[in-house]
Amino acid sequence: MSVTRDDVLAWLAALRRIFHDNRDRLTELDAAIGDADHGTNMDRGFSAVETALTGSTPPDIGAVFQAVATILIRTVGGAAGPLYGTFFLRAASACQGKNELDAAALVAAFQAGIEGVRQRGKAAANDKTMLDALLPAIAAMQRSLAEDAGVGANLQQGVAAAEAGMLATIPMQARKGRASYLGPRSVGHQDPGATSAYLLLKTAAATWRTDSA
Repeated sequence: MSVTRDDVLAWLAALRRIFHDNRDRLTELDAAIGDADHGTNMDRGFSAVETALTGSTPPDIGAVFQAVATILIRTVGGAAGPLYGTFFLRAASACQGKNELDAAALVAAFQAGIEGVRQRGKAAANDKTMLDALLPAIAAMQRSLAEDAGVGANLQQGVAAAEAGMLATIPMQARKGRASYLGPRSVGHQDPGATSAYLLLKTAAATWRTDSA
């Protein structure tokens, strides 16, 4: 199975629903260690994405991701806008002009996006950020790719690793962002960015799960 432009659009539509349904949960997590706006921001951003893409569909996957990046940077507040915007911007560059992505191309696009997040946020593993979900996920996907797994199986491996990474943020002390100002008081709380990153990958796997490989 390969992921087509229409599959990507279906994923983005599903993300709008997922972030709307999880708005209060993400806000609750962010209230404990941040500005209490992550859920609202993600809901607003992906609602704007759906509205824009319903009105005009870009011609290929790279152009879709480029449009998403622009919208998120413009509409999502806090750190999430620039970080998720950079994720989609770098992913767009990795699949410019493509109308479908096989497992290798999808991993390359996600790898480019995650590297963009790392560079933009200047964070690393165990800093209690979205990277604590994304870095284990891409590592698992790369291992799965080496075993010739298809898109669906590859994403499932990534999602499992992202979930474990998300949960692992609970005992961490934050070292980046607003949460770092709390010092030891940030321990015991699940990171909202890691949670939204997990939801992003989980939704991709659920949307594209028709792959039996």
